[in-house]
Amino acid sequence: MKLINQILGLVGLVVVISGAPLIYAADHHEPTPSFKSVKVTDQIWMLQGRGGNLAVLTGGQGILLVDDDYKIMSEALKDQLSQYGGLEQLTYVINTHWHGDHTEGNMALGGSAQIVAHENVRNRLLTAQEIKLFKMVSEPYPDQALPEITYQQEMNLYINGEQVRLLHYPNGHTDGDTVVFFEKSNVVHMGDHFFSGFFPFVDIDTGGNVLNMAANVKVVLSMINKDTKVIPGHGPLSTMADLEAFHQMLLGTSSEVRQMMDKGMGLAEIQEVGLSDRWESWTDGFLSEKVWISIVYRSL
Repeated sequence: MKLINQILGLVGLVVVISGAPLIYAADHHEPTPSFKSVKVTDQIWMLQGRGGNLAVLTGGQGILLVDDDYKIMSEALKDQLSQYGGLEQLTYVINTHWHGDHTEGNMALGGSAQIVAHENVRNRLLTAQEIKLFKMVSEPYPDQALPEITYQQEMNLYINGEQVRLLHYPNGHTDGDTVVFFEKSNVVHMGDHFFSGFFPFVDIDTGGNVLNMAANVKVVLSMINKDTKVIPGHGPLSTMADLEAFHQMLLGTSSEVRQMMDKGMGLAEIQEVGLSDRWESWTDGFLSEKVWISIVYRSL
């Protein structure tokens, strides 16, 4: 199992939840002082550092950035952005949700660009937040690191000949999730509505739910096609087929847990029985099977 080698943990913690070891990392890549750059189109790049995947849209009107990793990666991110024109060209930073592995870079970049997010992201960053699963507390962000532009359901940004469409998908990963569509380029950044190839963390305590995530992913699937380049919140650059497989996993594992619950089994019993073998490969990432079962159980 590659879990230990792949990730260090969101805050370097190994937590025992319901008797099962859990390692969560937005730190899903090997520790690195730099970013891995993956070309998506001539104008769009996916960056992989220590946290969630970033997207960069480049062009004559400036740089648009989707998510900005942990604070400890900010200097490396500035170096990376210099390849596209530097901070002076940074126009917008979109936060797909409030978690620190997607937003801590706001502290370094907020003075250079306007930060855009769903209004619930700003509300959460204004106050202390806790991810109980990892015993992690996030302190309020300073003013310059807060989103300056917020929206409720949908908004568009027009830059570099691209229509960047922001859509809010409620209560999937959190209560403030944004999926970003690059309409002209046929690219979508899923935020943490998509962990490519492994069980996702769903933040139930801040509004997330596995069933809602599945429903939201189904809607996104109806809006894209086989040629769409799909940037996950975590994992490699993906395709519609990869997103479909993720959707089937959400539905399939939820169905199995529900069937055991309907038989009167409690969480510990369900964890002891486990999921069917078809989902074994999905443990090769953030969460153990037992922890994923606990998240599904709470969602149900």
